Amino acid sequence: MDWDAFALSLRLSAWTTLILFVLGLMISRSLAWRDFSGKALIEAVVALPLVLPPTVLGFYLLVALGRHSPLGQWFEAWSGYTLVFSFTGLLIASVVYSLPFTVQPMLRAFEAVPQTLREAAWCSGLNHWQTLIKVEFPLAWPGILSGLVLTFAHTMGEFGVVLMVGGNIPSETRTISIAIYDRAQAFDQAAAGTMSLVLLVFAFFTVSLVYAINQRHRKRR
Repeated sequence: MDWDAFALSLRLSAWTTLILFVLGLMISRSLAWRDFSGKALIEAVVALPLVLPPTVLGFYLLVALGRHSPLGQWFEAWSGYTLVFSFTGLLIASVVYSLPFTVQPMLRAFEAVPQTLREAAWCSGLNHWQTLIKVEFPLAWPGILSGLVLTFAHTMGEFGVVLMVGGNIPSETRTISIAIYDRAQAFDQAAAGTMSLVLLVFAFFTVSLVYAINQRHRKRR
């Protein structure tokens, strides 16, 4: 068992989930409550990582974050490090790749909150932030929590995108999925089987948790 790779995957998943918690709330709430020109296009862009092959998305991220790109050049001039083949680049790629897994459940949850409740909150003197915290968030929390759990689990199992952007650097970009691939390539079936079993149990627990949350919420309603 490659515990360094497992710990790196946990750290990557935690940071990705934290960042997408903030971005997901902003994007999903805006899409749920606002009608504007180009809304369908934005929804399509957000959902694109669901249908794109990971290697295709990884290639474009590699180009966008590379040292010849404006972003890559700015980051290297600012920090002295490259974005690709680093944990920072890996984190950016994971945020982009896992975005729909956060936004979609949150969006459905916010859409299910009746507009009349928000209007009643405003009439009671609550501002938009107070309405979010006291009215929308308590009603939408099962979808929000489901999105965060799915994001964490999805990031734990990423392979194609993280390999394209991060490579295979021990203790820096080698995640548990890449470690499994390495062991399988080296015909170390025992190690690959152990790590695969860990991810299988983790994924099963995560999916079960999401279904349990949704079932409990339906019973309460």
